[in-house]
Amino acid sequence: MHVPLQITMRHMPQSEALEAKIRQKVAKLDEFHPNVTGCHVTIEEQRRHHHQGHWFNVRVAVRVPSHEVVVNRDHDEDPQVALRDAFNAVVRRLEDVARMHRGDVKAHETALQGTVARIFADEGYGFVTTRDGTEYYFSRENVVDPSFDRLKEGVAVQFIAEPAAEGMQANRISVGRHGAGG
Repeated sequence: MHVPLQITMRHMPQSEALEAKIRQKVAKLDEFHPNVTGCHVTIEEQRRHHHQGHWFNVRVAVRVPSHEVVVNRDHDEDPQVALRDAFNAVVRRLEDVARMHRGDVKAHETALQGTVARIFADEGYGFVTTRDGTEYYFSRENVVDPSFDRLKEGVAVQFIAEPAAEGMQANRISVGRHGAGG
């Protein structure tokens, strides 16, 4: 795949070796995201006092549908190292974007809030009820804090609803309402 590429070198002489390395790295980007639509790479030598040496900044901006990945990397003395580090970061971000586009990124679970409706301490289980009346089973192992033995009927809890063999159950139960709403 041919990716439209723009290369800019600032405050430094043109380098065919650097340009070749950039073209090589850009050519591999479609391995990490199938729809790269453009790339702009800027290498800039930062002006410093002559006794402090050279400092190079590499900026890579890669466009894919609905996203632009932008990475900046600095390195003293070696623009090749800054270039390598910048493209490694771009690859990681492109892989993340590709996973998101495929739907491989797991959505964060939303915590529900309710109260302990019934508890059977001797048997090690109980039930939580939400405001809408939905009841969820839980066991001793599902309680995060405090200990199961300190839970009482009517105590406000926060939990994650997860599927189980018998239906939905409350998991990661913690006491109190953490955050707004409910």
